[in-house]
Amino acid sequence: MFSKKIVILIFLFVSFSSINAQNFELGKVSIAELQEKMHPKDTAAVAAILFKTGKIYTGQYSTTTKVKVRIKIYKKEGYKWANQEVVHYKGESVVFSDAVTYNLVNGKIEKTKLQSDGQFGETINKYLFRKKMTMPNVKEGSVLEFQYEIRSQGYESPKEWFFQTSIPVNYSKFETTLSDYLVYKTNMKGYIYPKVTKEKKMNMEVLTTYLLEDVPAIKEEAYVNNIDNYTSSISHELTSVNFPGQLYKEFSTDWNAVVKTIYNYDAFGAELNKTGYFEDDLKGVIAGLTTQDEKINAILNYVKKTVKWNDYDGVSCDDGVRKAYKDKTGNVAEINLMLTAMLRYAGISANPVLLSTRSNGVTILPNLNAFDYVIAAVEIPDGLILLDATEKYSQPNVLPLRDLNWFGRLVRKDGTSTEVSLNPKTLSKEVVNMSVVVADNGAITGKIRRQLSDQEALAFRLKNVTTTKEVYLEELEETSNNIEVDNYVRENELDLTKPIVETFTFKDTKDFENIKNELYVSPLLFLNAKENPFKQEIREYPVDFGYPTQDKYNIIIEIPDGYALKSMPESIHISAGEAIGSFKFIIVNNGNRIQIQVIKEINAAIVSVDDYPVLKDFYQKMIDKQNEKIILTKI
Repeated sequence: MFSKKIVILIFLFVSFSSINAQNFELGKVSIAELQEKMHPKDTAAVAAILFKTGKIYTGQYSTTTKVKVRIKIYKKEGYKWANQEVVHYKGESVVFSDAVTYNLVNGKIEKTKLQSDGQFGETINKYLFRKKMTMPNVKEGSVLEFQYEIRSQGYESPKEWFFQTSIPVNYSKFETTLSDYLVYKTNMKGYIYPKVTKEKKMNMEVLTTYLLEDVPAIKEEAYVNNIDNYTSSISHELTSVNFPGQLYKEFSTDWNAVVKTIYNYDAFGAELNKTGYFEDDLKGVIAGLTTQDEKINAILNYVKKTVKWNDYDGVSCDDGVRKAYKDKTGNVAEINLMLTAMLRYAGISANPVLLSTRSNGVTILPNLNAFDYVIAAVEIPDGLILLDATEKYSQPNVLPLRDLNWFGRLVRKDGTSTEVSLNPKTLSKEVVNMSVVVADNGAITGKIRRQLSDQEALAFRLKNVTTTKEVYLEELEETSNNIEVDNYVRENELDLTKPIVETFTFKDTKDFENIKNELYVSPLLFLNAKENPFKQEIREYPVDFGYPTQDKYNIIIEIPDGYALKSMPESIHISAGEAIGSFKFIIVNNGNRIQIQVIKEINAAIVSVDDYPVLKDFYQKMIDKQNEKIILTKI
């Protein structure tokens, strides 16, 4: 009897283990994996990576990357994980294989293999390509498996490996087999670090294994620049090559070395010295102009109108500035190196600035892949004037949001560089003047004048200039608590030297309540912020507002005949410290009028994690004040 119990216990243990054990080889999908209805540690997950393993081998003449992945789909929102892509450089080959979708049908495992038409390639630019595939027959409950291999010639830095993503990762293992003759700098990002083991091999190679299990999904939070900046990952940058019998070669050891290498590209530094293609035209552009500011604006506007951006990034020219000028289209390097050369020709101290766009992320350690964009800078006694001619609505020191990414490197004529801040110093402003009449039934009518400057004006133009009036007004009404808008007029839409100005009349039936002969009115009406965007108790990432702002509202509310003011919010001044911002709410009753002035300033483009509690509290107090009511009572 005793031995029988032991046999039963052993059987149960083995059965339980076989259900819960994870097989990290393709083709071994279990019924238990297909039956799983939700992720055991994240029940809200729409999908999960059951395992992801990667191996990289580097040699003198080639680099090979092999990746195997198994994904579980829990909900329809997770179907997007059936679409996979790999970005690669020209000269690299990418092949997807063993791509199979598994479903449980009538208690049996059904396999659907990827067909040849399920994968295809795309061109991103002259140097970058994208290989894509779409898994077939995906349903709730499906398990997807695939692998891909990347082959490149020569010695390349291994591609960044992400242990973490927007869904849970049960198991992630990354192995690198790197020759001792190749020296790499390792960079880890994120807040979760893998277990690392190293093994020396006989053939002058080192096998390093990075392992993480039960990795939680990376959570998006309000005002995050690029979530990849904070996602757990590892990258390698090749710093030197020292093969026997060959000359020692050193690469990007510091920022100056990185910039020097880029400057020496034929498609960068040499392009700055070409002027013959524009000289005759430029003489006419700057003829009669006497001040430096006049010349800067004239040249910037000329380049913006003459050469259209083809949406390709990069720090080097694809076809060269001369061809871009002739064809009237080019990539970012061709346009802004051309701008720099024209400014220099006009006698202005101008240099290119290398930067990493927000989508490319923030690179802390020096490496050749750190930068993917170039703008122009004019040096003046007070600092720099930054210019980007790819964006037709940009102005001096008013750059597209994609450019505003911490720091860049100004490149001088001798190839040396200096770090420059890309964060705007000037407050971009929204100024609203609004007069409101409250009817005796509480219905509100009013007139508003709204003015936007600098980055706020640029953002507005980018979003709305090409939008039809009907579509814009529909969105305006919807985002303004469903007011009714009439008599809409917009000024200075294309005059970049002036702020955007909107005026319109409105009817508001949502921002008041009529309760027992008392009217409860929101002081800011539809301009009122309803909730705090910062809900997390603990913030893991810096808060990135993009640029400092000032919102200023001047509001006059007329009290209807037959009513008197019963109560109104108190004036208040809240400070989050000079480095963060302030909020002023001033309210005054003057006979049958209530005058309100609200000024909110965010002085910092980026607020650190350490200051998050102060910022969260500041926003909550500000929103609480805005949501207090003016109470009018019938007399």
